Amino acid sequence: MTTRAKSGFFKSAFNAFVESRQRQADRYVTGALLALDDKTLKASGYSREELSKRSRAYFF
Repeated sequence: MTTRAKSGFFKSAFNAFVESRQRQADRYVTGALLALDDKTLKASGYSREELSKRSRAYFF
């Protein structure tokens, strides 16, 4: 395996790791936002329906 191929592998693995952590953070934030009341959500520019749709989008 050449150095360039190894570099590509590690870059790809790192990018997959970062994407995975980003999805995990998004799920956490969505869950935390859903714990808020509707008035606070609206003041922050969110709706419960929008967040519920987003939370279901993570499951296949």
